[in-house]
Amino acid sequence: MGQVSYEEVNLMLRLYDMRREPRLRQARAWFVENFHPKSAEDMMEKYPQGSEENTYIRMVISYWDMVAGIVNRGLINDELFFESNGEIWVVWDRMRTIVPIWRAAFKNPRLFANIEETYKRLETWREKHAPGSSAAMRNMMAQIMVKPNAS
Repeated sequence: MGQVSYEEVNLMLRLYDMRREPRLRQARAWFVENFHPKSAEDMMEKYPQGSEENTYIRMVISYWDMVAGIVNRGLINDELFFESNGEIWVVWDRMRTIVPIWRAAFKNPRLFANIEETYKRLETWREKHAPGSSAAMRNMMAQIMVKPNAS
C-alpha cells in the first residue's frame, strides 16, 4: 500500500460528506436503480429537461465528474480512492453508451473524460486485485436490469 497523506484522507472524508447530502443521496439512489438508457433519444424521452429525473442525472454525473477530476490530478491516492469508491464505475458503465452522442452534440470530445479515465484506471486496479470482478459486476448489473422487465 502506498503512503497516503493527511490531506488526501481529509479530502476523501470531505467528498464522502458531500455524498451524504440528502438530495445527492436521493439522486444517487435513483440513478443506480433507474438509469438504464438504451440511447440518447431514450434518455431524453424518459428524462426530459426540467424533470426531477433529469436533475438527478445531472447531480450524479456532475458530482462524479468533479471527484474524478480530483482523483485524476493525483490529489487523492488512487489505491485509497479505489478501495472504497466503486460507484463511479457503475456511473460510467450506465452512461458510456450515450456519452459519444453528448460529445458530438456539444462538440466537446473531453466531455465526461474525467469519469471515463477514472473508470478505466479503477477497472485496471480492480482486475489486478480481484481478477474477473469487473465482468462479474457487469453480469450482476445486467441481471438486475432484466428483473424489472420480467415482471
